[in-house]
Parts: sequence; structure tokens; C-alpha cells
Amino acid sequence: MNNLNRVTDQLNKRDTYYEKIHTVIFQDSSEASVEVANEIAHLIKERKKENKNVVLGLATGSTPVAVYDELIRLHQENGLSFQNVLTFNLDEYYPIEPDSLQSYVRFMNEHLFDHIDIPKKQIHIPDGTISEENVSTYCEKYEKLIRDAGGIDIQLLGIGRTGHIGFNEPGSRPDSPTRLITLDQVTRKDAASDFFGEEYVPRRAITMGVGTILQAKKIFLMAWGEGKSEMIRQTVEGDVKESVPATYLQKHPNTTVVLDEAASAKLMRVNTPWLLGPCNWDDILTRKAVVWLCLKEEKPILKLTDENYNENGMADLITTKGPAYNINIRVFNELQHTITGWPGGKPNEDDKYRPERKAPFPKRALIFSPHPDDDVISMGGTLIRLVDQGHEVHIAYQTSGNIAVFDDDVVRFADFVIDYSEAFGMKEQKAEKLFRKVNEFLKNKKPGQVDSPEVKMIKGLIRRGEAKAGGRYCGVPDDHMHFMDMPFYETGKVKKKPISEEDIQITVDLIREIKPHQIYAAGDLSDPHGTHRVCLKAIFAALEIVKDDDWAKDCWVWLYRGAWQEWDVNEIEMAVPLSPNELRRKRRAIFKHQSQKDRPLFPGSDAREFWQRSEDRNRGTAEAYDSLGLAEYEAIEGFVRYHF
Repeated sequence: MNNLNRVTDQLNKRDTYYEKIHTVIFQDSSEASVEVANEIAHLIKERKKENKNVVLGLATGSTPVAVYDELIRLHQENGLSFQNVLTFNLDEYYPIEPDSLQSYVRFMNEHLFDHIDIPKKQIHIPDGTISEENVSTYCEKYEKLIRDAGGIDIQLLGIGRTGHIGFNEPGSRPDSPTRLITLDQVTRKDAASDFFGEEYVPRRAITMGVGTILQAKKIFLMAWGEGKSEMIRQTVEGDVKESVPATYLQKHPNTTVVLDEAASAKLMRVNTPWLLGPCNWDDILTRKAVVWLCLKEEKPILKLTDENYNENGMADLITTKGPAYNINIRVFNELQHTITGWPGGKPNEDDKYRPERKAPFPKRALIFSPHPDDDVISMGGTLIRLVDQGHEVHIAYQTSGNIAVFDDDVVRFADFVIDYSEAFGMKEQKAEKLFRKVNEFLKNKKPGQVDSPEVKMIKGLIRRGEAKAGGRYCGVPDDHMHFMDMPFYETGKVKKKPISEEDIQITVDLIREIKPHQIYAAGDLSDPHGTHRVCLKAIFAALEIVKDDDWAKDCWVWLYRGAWQEWDVNEIEMAVPLSPNELRRKRRAIFKHQSQKDRPLFPGSDAREFWQRSEDRNRGTAEAYDSLGLAEYEAIEGFVRYHF
């Protein structure tokens, strides 16, 4: 039996009662990707013994990249050969040239084919250059090639925000073949970052049809991150419907949904296991269940009754830890103790029930900001509070953020250099030369083209200047702002390099230089471009290296969110309330990042500006605390402690 089956077979069948597709949950996407790669490698080796080919259906996007990385490793280190492998990719934008930065031909070459020994003639990717009148005939031939190869043995899939598989958008039929399709507006928005603007995203694509996908002998649907959790819930537990094409996989006899913990968050066995039967009621699950019950019954905690618990699948909680009054008081006190106006600890006070210890005071706080504005967007109120209360605050901007600046901002700043030179009668040969070079490049720049070194430099300086302005507004001195410019980010493209030892060492060196009592880091892992995830990984790796340092024993790590999502109330371990005035100060700090104002270059799926998202989430957290019967605040920033 393979590992992907073993994981689920260890579960009580009751836990997966509502799941209509075999679903496996791993702790993280790396572990899950290795297991999927091993399944593929096993089949390749078995077929090789039989002198037979393996036909793989491959996907693009960030989801399968770690699978391809592991397959490359197995080839280079363990001698896995791909000589007996034929591949058929799911889709391709139309029209698009194969050497375009966003082409899936280029993607597959960079992420897999250029690093293994597969014969080029055995690779098949839809052709984005076919003339429109020939597309229909081409798609029929693509279908025939798959049939002639014996059909797809293993098909890899990701899932889009519309529930699409391949580019089969809502409305696709379960028997649809390979065809030219018009992309949903949501899909085009999600792809906007790859094309440096939604206006440059092709409106159509060639995709394998749902019917073609369902003919595969084995299917792995993979999903990582909190942002996929709702669509996964609908796919696995919902009804089959055209509006969510991934639900058609319920009709396939051999599909496995492979998830990390974050993507599984809304499945019933993870989100509300008490609805499936008796649970092991530890403190964390009890708190989660009580908060859920309050929201469902629209009651504050202290008004919940035994009947409320019994009628909502929580009778065994009452039996083991009840009555309701006792449970309510305990959970109410736990949540109340998360609230503090002193995120650095309150000196000369009893800290038994406070989330942060009182000593030492003042503390050295190191705030890591993945992009140059995440600090003020996600925890600007807490940052200001730490400075106001006398702590030594340092901000570490992990990346330059240079790709998120519009080209016309570069022209404006380069033009300023010329005007400045003229106004003060300075020699302007160098400045003029730079401006002309930059202007000439930008006039001829193609959509998605990587910026020249000069343009990247100017964009980085724009964001650095904004970060300094935001930090100064919050009261942080210039010499307490650290610009790390981590190498993994500096590609000039949305696609970044893998995290390196250099990235980790830069982080280690800074932490050891400051020796902080507090570290704040972005736990906002739904960032669609993955920068937050990589930055957090570097911090965790660095902490493993420094954990035995003497000062590290007195260092606490707090994870914040806000730019892309927020912590659920039951998860929050430190809640910092903000007054209306503090919320206004936070907004002004965010406004210092002028290049991201009005319309950020990479807004993701949320149409609101970052300051609006931040305020709405902070107010939403405060309203959630209020609805539970706790004190009413204007806004709250939430944090979860990471133990290393």
C-alpha cells in the first residue's frame, strides 16, 4: 500500500464521512509534494521493468513546482530515468509564443524538462501559436495523441479560485474535450501578476477538457495554503455542479486530493470535528468549538447553555468538561487574557495573565517585513505602540519589493534627478545619461519583460524611500531600519529563486547583531506570490541556527497577519487593541508607501487597497471579540506565538 493511502486508512471512517473524494492531509506542502513525486517515480520504475511507457498529465503554476523539484532530485541523485515517459500538459495561454516569459512551454522547461533525460519528442504542450482557424483540428489531434499513447496514467492538477481544473472554467461540461476556452475574469485577475498587469493577460487558452482529465487512470489534485481551503471544501464535500468544475472529480474512481494543513482548514474533520462524533477535547479544540458555537448561535460566550452545546454536536464536551457554565468561564477568561495594550509587556505589573512577560523592560523588538510595507499594513498599530511605550524597535525589510512599482513611477523619479540637476546648476551628464537609458528601455519594454538593472535599482530605491518614510512616521530611527535585499527575490520576475544558504545567513547575522527579546514575523501565508512563505521559512531556519545562543532563550516570536488574511479569534494569543486615533496613525503610515497607493501593481484577488483590507480585518477582529461578550474596541491586531 502506498503512503498516500496509508495516511487516510489510519483515520476513523467517521472522520471522512462527508468527504466524497479520497483526501490526504500533510503537515506542509513540501512533505506532500515528495509523496506525490514518489508515487510518480514508483510507477516509472515499475513500467521500466515491464519495458512499458508511463504517460503523465502535467500541470503548471506554483502548486506542482515542489513535485517537479523532487523528481529532478530523484533523477540527479538516485538515477531515476525519464526515457520511458511521455508527457501531456493540461493547458497553455492563447495566443502566446513558446519563449514568452509566461508561456507554459518555458515554465515546464525551466522547472522540469531541462533538468531530466526525457526525450524532447515525448513532450507535448498545447501550442499557443496555432492559427485560430486551425485550433479545433489541433485540439482533436492532441486528444488522439493521448489516446494513441494509451491514455494518461497519472494526471496532476491544481485548483483555481473559480474551482477550475486546467483552464476548465465554471460552466464547463463533464464530457468536454480539449478546446479553446475564454478565461474567467477571476482567473485573469489571478494571473495578472505574472503578466505585470491584467490588461496583458490573454483572454483565452487551450485546455484539456474535463472529459479528457476524467479519462486519466489516476488523478492527484493538489492544493496548498489557506486561500484554497474554501474551494477544497466545496470540491471534496459539496455537490457536483458546473459552477465548480473540480467537483466533477467526485465521479472519478481513482482521484486523491493532496493537501497541506492550511488548505484542509475548512474540511469538516479539521474545522468542526465535533459534528462527526466524539473528540479528544484538549484546550485548543475546546476554545475553537466554543467560538464556533457563539458565532453559530449569535450569542456571547457567557450566555451559552447546556442545550446549545447538546444541539450542536458537543454533548460529549458537556459530559467530559461541563457544565456549560464552567466551560464558558474558562474560555472567556482565556480570550480575555489575550488582550493587552502593552505588546512589549507592562513593567511593574503582575504578568501571570498577560500574553507578554513584563521583563526585561524596555525590550529590543525586531519586526521582519517581507515587503517594504508589510510592517505597517499588518501590525502598524502595534509597531507604533511599541515605539510609544519606549521599546527599542528595529524593522528588517527582507526584500526590495522592486517588481511592485509601476514603470511610470520610475520615469517620474528619473525625471526628478534631471530637474534637480538643472535647478541647482549641477553637472548633469550622468543623470541625463541614466534618464535617457531608462526612458529608452521603458519605451520599448514588452509586457512581462524583466526590468533592466537600472530600472530595478530605481524601483528598489523608490520602495526603500517609502519604507524609511513609514518607519520614521512610526518613530523608528533610520539606523534601526535594516534593508536585507534577500537574494532569492532579486530576479526581476514574479518567479523567484529557491531560498538559499545566503538568504538564511543574512537573517542569522541580523538576528545575532540585534539579539532581540521579541521577533515579529509575517505568518500571512496566503500571499499569492509566495514571498511571505519564503521569508518566514528563512526566519525559521535562522532561528534553528541561533536557538542555542544565550540571548535566544529570552526571545519570543510573534506571527502577525493582515495583508492577505487574518487570524481566527480562537487562534489569537495576543490581541492588541487600537483606538480610533491609533488606527488613523496606522493608516497614515501605510499612506507613506505612495507607489502602492490607489492601485497596487499586484493586488491579488482582493480589489480593496491594502489600507482598506487592513482596517477592515482589524475592525472585523474587534467585532468578533465584541460578539463573544468581550470588551468593545475600534480595532484589534492579532498575533500567534511561535515556539522555537
